[in-house]
Formats: sequence, structure tokens, C-alpha cells
Amino acid sequence: MFAERRNQLLSAMGPDAVAIISGAGIVQRSNDTSYRFRQDSDFWYLTGFEHADATAILSTLPGRPAYTLFVQPRDPAAEIWTGYRPGVEGAQSTYQADEAADCGTLLARLPKIVAGSTRLYHALGRRPELDQKLIEIQDALRLQSRRGAFPAAEWIDPRSILHEMRLFKSSEEIALMRIAADISREAHAEAARGIAPGRQEYEIEAALDSVFRRRGAWGPAYESIVAGGANAAVLHYVTNDQPLRAGDLLLIDAGCEYQGYASDVTRTYPIGGRFEGPQREIYEVVLEAQQAAMAQALPGTTLPALHDLTSRALTEGMVAIGLLTGDVDGLIESEAHRRYYMHGTSHWLGLDVHDVGRYAEADKPRSLEPGMVFTVEPGLYIAKDDLEAPEAFRGMGVRIEDDVVITPDGNENLTEAIPKTTAEVEAWVNDSR
Repeated sequence: MFAERRNQLLSAMGPDAVAIISGAGIVQRSNDTSYRFRQDSDFWYLTGFEHADATAILSTLPGRPAYTLFVQPRDPAAEIWTGYRPGVEGAQSTYQADEAADCGTLLARLPKIVAGSTRLYHALGRRPELDQKLIEIQDALRLQSRRGAFPAAEWIDPRSILHEMRLFKSSEEIALMRIAADISREAHAEAARGIAPGRQEYEIEAALDSVFRRRGAWGPAYESIVAGGANAAVLHYVTNDQPLRAGDLLLIDAGCEYQGYASDVTRTYPIGGRFEGPQREIYEVVLEAQQAAMAQALPGTTLPALHDLTSRALTEGMVAIGLLTGDVDGLIESEAHRRYYMHGTSHWLGLDVHDVGRYAEADKPRSLEPGMVFTVEPGLYIAKDDLEAPEAFRGMGVRIEDDVVITPDGNENLTEAIPKTTAEVEAWVNDSR
């Protein structure tokens, strides 16, 4: 899988080209502690190499290795503290590099690596020392033009190719995303078992995390949102430190990361076991909008078209229940609906939860094609101090989110097994008690 991707990038680079792809380093958390290491998504996509401070060189120059890895060397003393390193030998034997070297030698070897290249693929701004060295090399080559040495004629960001590659998921990638979705299903089921008045939001978060790790996921794909009551009207609420209260709703936006691939799921649960009155009205409006968008998530449509569809469905629903008043067309044109639906309906999903890939081509929204994976996640959010909203709806947030892959004849809902109709959700919560 990784070799196939490298070959695809090498083919797209053209002749006499060199690409420099940097991996991630260790990030300091505080004082002498660091965050758990997570490899850069582009680097992982091409190499599958899960260790820090590595750099990949891909080259189409004749007589040069096509794939070189610069890695941390083996160091038994350091490995006692921080764990195994594959080293130079492992980079070749395990990760199939044509050549490998100590990462400490990269800057010194760069002049020979890029010499003769007419295209240089490198993303500026991530590693200043590498940027500066490459600029120095190119400037030095300009001064040698009378001796037949020339700098690269083109300096190109490799992400212009890589991110388009990543947008279209292979069958192997979709299989991994199905596993991520199933782990998230089990995690939401475990969370539902713990929903009860008096429990803490962080207890529900702990239940999610426990399943993620027990099932072999790397952990949450993003900071889990466990938002009871009015907290659900805060779109990126992640404090998760308040008690659950009878009569409130609980919005859980949580998905795992499995072999690098993210699941992104939101469900909204009744803490008391049943959707009551205005809760049910708001929930049904969001559910109908989400189901309408799911039905139209087909090859040839666009994400903006899905957003327009959900915006209209939500506006019609809000007028029907009295949350908004007026003509639906006029409310949409004036963007009055954005008071309660202020975010987009979809984003790409993959190695990053907000994954890469262009949303438009030639200033037009791009059409959905097989292999594209994205979310469908309408919601309504009414702040507790919103005096323009009917009092019965204040302090409430509902979002319903699924992960969708476009297929040749329609779509596959990767997270379909997680209940979302009112009856299914109520049964899930109550059966677990």
C-alpha cells in the first residue's frame, strides 16, 4: 500500500525531480513532558513509518535511489528510556527504503541529493533549518551557472499532489475506516450505558476512551465532545466536567483513530431516557434534515448542494415548530437560519478528521466521486441566554453526524449501525440500564 502510493507520487513528479517529505517530531507538552507522538499524516501516508524525526526523499533523477529514509540511528541507551528505534537497518529491511541514513546527516547531504534536479518538491514553513539550507543550495547553484550547474527551475509544494491522492480512498483505506466506525459504534454503546442523571461528562468520555484503546485504536481522533444541556450549544465544547441533569440532552461527538484513519460521529441522547416535548421537536427537525442529505449524497452532487438542502430542511422545520417565524425563502436569503445553524454540513474525512483535498475546482464546487469520504452533520444550537428563542428551546443543542463514502452507484454510511431515530436512541439508552 505505501509503496504503491510512493510510486504514484514519483510518477506525478515527472523526470529529474526530488521531493523532500518531513515527518513529525516530538512536541513538548510542559516542562520535561511531551505529547504522545503522532506521525505527520502525509508522511504516514507515504511511508507507514511511525517514529519521530524522519525525512523521506523521493527522487526521479537517473542513477539515484528512488526512496531514501533519514531516521534516528539505533541507540541502546536512549531506547531504554523512549523505546525501540528501527534505525538505518530497519528503515530498509522493515520499511523498504532503497537507502537509509542517520537523520543527523541530512543537511550535509542535501547538496548532492538535489543536485541536477529541475523540480524540487518541498513544503516551506515546517522546518526552518531545512528551508534555509535548501535556499542556500539553490543560491549557490545560481552562482555556478557558467560551470553548467543550475538551480531547480520549479519549487513545488508536494501537498498539491499528495492531498489530491489522499482525497480518494482505496478499498484498503475504506476497510480501515469501517473498523474505525465499528470501534466508534461500540464506544457510543458503552457511553450510552453510562448516561444517567448525576453522572459526570468526564465519566462518559472515559467510557469512550476505554473502548477506543481496548479495540486497538490509537485513541480519540480529536478531543471528544461530551456536552450536557446548554453545553451542547457550544460547538467545540471539550471541557467535559459538568454533571448530567435529568431532563437535558447529551450531545456526544466522538470518534476514534485506527491505523491513522479517523471516525467522526455525533449522536444526541436523552439523559432521562426519553425525548420530551421541545427536545423531540428539535431532534426530529435535525434528523429529517440529516436523512434528506444522506439520501442525496450521491455521485455528481456537491457538498454545497448538500448544505443548501440541509439548511432549507432545517429552516422549514424551525418555522414549523416556532423557533423561527417568516417565509422560508426569505429566512434563508437573509441567513436568519444561521443563528441556530452556524456551521457547514460536511467536511472530508480520512487520515485527518478534517481531511485534506480541494473543495472546489476552477472556482466551482467539485462533484462527489467514488472513493471520497466525508461527514454529514446538521445541527441546531440554541444558547441558554438567547432571548429571541422561545423559552422552551433555550439551552439545547442537537447534532447528528454520520461518515459517508461515495460508491459508484450511491453511498455507504460507515456509521449506520449507531442508532439515530428517536425510538432507536431511546431503546439504546434504556436497554443499557
